[in-house]
Formats: sequence, structure tokens, C-alpha cells
Amino acid sequence: MAFTYFFRDKQTLDYIIEQLVPFVSGRSRIKIWDAGCASGQEPYTFAILLAEKMGKFTFKNVEIHATDHDSSNLFGEIIKKGIYPYAELQRIPEDLFVKYFRKCDDASDNYQIIEELRSKIHFKREDLLTYVPTSTEFSLVICKNVLLHQNYEQRIKIFEMFHNSLLDKGLLAMEQTQKMLVELSDKFEMVTSSAQAYRKK
Repeated sequence: MAFTYFFRDKQTLDYIIEQLVPFVSGRSRIKIWDAGCASGQEPYTFAILLAEKMGKFTFKNVEIHATDHDSSNLFGEIIKKGIYPYAELQRIPEDLFVKYFRKCDDASDNYQIIEELRSKIHFKREDLLTYVPTSTEFSLVICKNVLLHQNYEQRIKIFEMFHNSLLDKGLLAMEQTQKMLVELSDKFEMVTSSAQAYRKK
């Protein structure tokens, strides 16, 4: 399971949301895939930012498929319940923390993400190296902290899988250190030079 934290690489997430919102305008079902979600911080962060940008009327149509290939119990009930120790939540802006987290009713220093957000995220243990997408017709695929662990040929196949899982003109967001492979230049076009954000051709 890759290391990550809440509000990591917020600049890229903010940018991809700016591209995503007009793309999904009017859709009754908005599917997003976070491929390599680690212990849940990234999909929950994205859900918070998306809810803030979209508003309740559009956000109700969102479903986030969060997958990771991990054998620890962190990927089980712990992240599905959206409970984290306060020490992991201190990067979250105060106004958003107050709005989307509630103190757990026990002696711990843990906080739980509100049900409105938890209900939008569907966690599933899944290995990207099967090269079978978790679903299809995604408006956006987010993939960070994963591809650097794969060899070149595996990355090509994973990108091809992402391409096949996206809607036409669907979006792909990656880690800043990752680059689109030249073999995929006929499948994706860069959206901006300031982030690893791409659009399906």
C-alpha cells in the first residue's frame, strides 16, 4: 500500500476538477475511478473538493470507485468507515474539517467522515495487473503512487486499460513525476503543462 495523506497534490486535484465539472454537466451518473487509493485519503480528499465545487444537486450523481491491491486490514472496514486519527487530518483546512468530519463517540482521538461523502465511495481490492478495469464509462481516472512500481510494458497495458474504461473525452490525472508514454500519444492528449492531466482522444 502506497504512502499518502489528505490533501496531497491539491493543485492537480483542483485543476482536474475544473476540467471535470463542465465535462459532466447534465449527466445523471458521474463515475470516477481512483486506481491505487491506498488507505483512502485520496478518494476522500477528492470527494471533499468535488462536493465543494459541484454543490449538492450535481454531487448526488457522483460515484467514486476506489481500488487498491493490498492485503492489510486497512483496506477493509477501517477505510470504508472513514475513520482516521486527528494527527492525520491536520493538513485539512479548518472550514472543510468542521464541515466534513465528526468526532467519534469514544475515548479515541479519531474523527469520521460524514455519511454524505462515505456513501459516494465504493472501495474494492483489485490488482491493476489483471488489466481488467473495475468498470467502464468513467468520466475520470485518477492514478497516483502506483505506476512507479510497474515496469514499462506493464505501464503501457495499464494506460490502455484506462483508455478503454473512459468515456470519449474522459480525463486522466496522474502523479506529477509520471509522464505519458510515447506509445500512448494516439490515445491521450495533455490538457495542461502545469499538471499531469490528460484527455482521452
